[in-house]
Amino acid sequence: MISLSSATQPSCLTHGTIKVSKLIIADSCKYGRRVAQTPGRINVEQNLVFGLVAKNMIKDSCHTRRISVLAASTFPVIQPANKLSTYLFRTEKGGHVKVITELKNDKYRVNLEVSPLHENDDDVIMSWGIFRSDSSSLIPLESSDSGISETPFVNKSLNKLSTELEFNASLAPFYVSFLLKSHFGGEKIEIRSHRRTNFCFPVGIRSGSPAPLGLSYSADGSINFALFSRNAKSVVLCLFENKSKENPALEIDLDPYVNRSGDIWHASMDSDMNFVSYGYRIRNSGQDESYEHQVLLDPYAKVIGEKFIGEICKQPTFDWSDEIRPCLPMEKLMVYRLNVTDFTKDPSSNLTNEVGGTFLGVSEKLDHFKNLGVNAILLEPIVPYDKQVGPYFPSHFFSPRNPLTIQSLKEMVKRLHANGIEVLMEVVLTHTSQTASLTKIDRPSYYLSTKNELNCAHPVVQQLILDSLRNWVIEYHIDGFCFINASSMLRGFNGEILSRPPLIEAISFDPILSNTKLIADSFDPIQKSTKEIQFPHWKRWAEMNTEFFRDTRNYLRGETLVSNLATRICGSGDIFLNGRGPAFCFNFVSRNHGLTLVDSVSFSNTSELSWNCGEEGATKRKSVLETRLKQIRNYLFILYISLGVPVLNIGDECGQSSGGSVNRSDRKPFNWNALQTGFAIQTTEFISFLSALKIRRSDLLQRREFLKVENIDWYGTNLSLPNWEDPTSKFLAVSLKVEKEINRDDENMLDGDMFAAFNGGDEAVTATVPPPPADMAWVRLVDTSLPFPGFFSVTGDSIPEMMPGAPAYEVASHSCVLLEARRRIDS
Repeated sequence: MISLSSATQPSCLTHGTIKVSKLIIADSCKYGRRVAQTPGRINVEQNLVFGLVAKNMIKDSCHTRRISVLAASTFPVIQPANKLSTYLFRTEKGGHVKVITELKNDKYRVNLEVSPLHENDDDVIMSWGIFRSDSSSLIPLESSDSGISETPFVNKSLNKLSTELEFNASLAPFYVSFLLKSHFGGEKIEIRSHRRTNFCFPVGIRSGSPAPLGLSYSADGSINFALFSRNAKSVVLCLFENKSKENPALEIDLDPYVNRSGDIWHASMDSDMNFVSYGYRIRNSGQDESYEHQVLLDPYAKVIGEKFIGEICKQPTFDWSDEIRPCLPMEKLMVYRLNVTDFTKDPSSNLTNEVGGTFLGVSEKLDHFKNLGVNAILLEPIVPYDKQVGPYFPSHFFSPRNPLTIQSLKEMVKRLHANGIEVLMEVVLTHTSQTASLTKIDRPSYYLSTKNELNCAHPVVQQLILDSLRNWVIEYHIDGFCFINASSMLRGFNGEILSRPPLIEAISFDPILSNTKLIADSFDPIQKSTKEIQFPHWKRWAEMNTEFFRDTRNYLRGETLVSNLATRICGSGDIFLNGRGPAFCFNFVSRNHGLTLVDSVSFSNTSELSWNCGEEGATKRKSVLETRLKQIRNYLFILYISLGVPVLNIGDECGQSSGGSVNRSDRKPFNWNALQTGFAIQTTEFISFLSALKIRRSDLLQRREFLKVENIDWYGTNLSLPNWEDPTSKFLAVSLKVEKEINRDDENMLDGDMFAAFNGGDEAVTATVPPPPADMAWVRLVDTSLPFPGFFSVTGDSIPEMMPGAPAYEVASHSCVLLEARRRIDS
């Protein structure tokens, strides 16, 4: 037994002669209305699922026509192999009308069977008409000038009457509304449904499937639409025939009995229909009425059209053949973070307007990445966002901002991969902008609060996030993700921090995502602050090391203990010691929010931990300028000499400045002419040198595991232990020792231990250097206090010895020094 409820039909087919005007949807009236549903019960044949379907032609306030599909019961049978749908209606006389629609050979065949209505009912006639919502009249038929046709039933078998209709597939989608005519007791009678309404069923529109969410193509060529909304009172699928049209050509009011499974609304239609884009109108209880007329973007749309609605198309194909993905180990990464638009938007990039500021513009600057020695780029969010608040407030998760960029993004990724450069993406999955369609589709399910913070503990939100990340990996071959505001991904339904957050665990062990780089960044764009939290990592998650940023800045402005700097140099063991290692530590000294690197040495700002080196802002004082130059070198030196992954920020190599502003909106596009300045030339060359050094000495500087205790020694000025807890102590030195077994096995190895000294004080310090290994001598690779080009050297400069076997080196104020032990060539 299946319980049925019903829906009302427009009385388009009336007693006696049917007037054409009654089949036309007039602007001044509404044909049909919804009534309260009363359940009924019928017996059904085994293996059949029946639906009672009705249609309501409504003229809405936007003057667009809508097909309202109203039904009662469970879903109609849909067999994708031959596109067959079955419906069963109960008549007001107690009989049944069974309708089967089937697409075959570009024809829709409709078979109707009628069970006995009364005795001697061989003269039953079907009076019917066809409607679509994108015209103000019925669809004209060759067989009827009026648009109303009458088709007789024939006696098919015992107690069964049947008839068959046939339509060209090009007419679909449409709805057939009909009633039955017969004679009884010498009088003509009209027979309708048990609700005394016309029978109605769809052609070309089927129930569809609840999975997968979004737009998908079935094996039989049909298009399926599926949308999650638990709290929607009604969902209207809006279809557009022209991208330039404001109003949809067809609106299908999805029936909660036929087009809903649990909390998912769905429908399907044939792919040869001439619709190019789609969206949804949603009505929720308590919702602002203005939203009801807004066509919303499908949260799962893979291709976004001009009007910020989904396009009905498959994702553009792309030739990934011959692609070689770098698959770099985490510890080998050297990252450059950039904004795609700002990177090449400026005319100084010498790119055309079509290429500048795009993904292709990024790939055109491949040589710049090579010059810096970076092997991974980190893209700021590239999804659609609210321009009023910036890219860290997304309005969509599945695709770039417009369809034209899809191919160029893939081309950029393929070209960078061919040159050994990985592509990482920043993603914001913990909140959205107010413009996001999720805020209108189902706020109670998707969000925690009125601040548009997503409920990452909700299974549907988790599915949305996982599906979007998989899409970036599968479709665009993205190598990894940096999760902005990652700490908010740990929250439960009530905002509490979970020890085993299901979303983080799901990402960690997802068969696709677990093979990518996963980086947690706890910066909160809403509060504009970083949240301190112990991140559950399952030995798979790396983190943006905010403590490295803080301690490095504090040390270089004289505001921290040398013990804090030591912790950061050797890989931040306080954060990454338990089950991970320095390879999971992403270090940075400047960010894409707050002060730029050059501004951090030009302006004093307590919240930014910056020091102006003696004078605020622009200056011509030589001593101040020299100190600022040394400090920038110091930042870069500490960044690369420390264990972990160095992350550069766009513009740091050429002294990009925002005039001391911490507002992201004050950041300027990258000025390529600035690379020709003396500052940019020496800084770029220094970064290139440090990158090469990190690769060459990967045994000490690019490690997956921490250095052993016996392979690292810390010193004060006279080879004594540092003054770890003395806040006035500004000097620190460290000796990094090569593994003994490696040194013994490789007799031809020229490079040995390394010695680095850091002086954050205002006075020079004469530091005693430990004796080099046997048959080796110290050479100087870096001294940030020396003038360019002598402050770094690839070949190494010899250093004087104050006494045999015990060299000393004067470390200037606010400077760093790096020595390397090399085998004597003449030994």
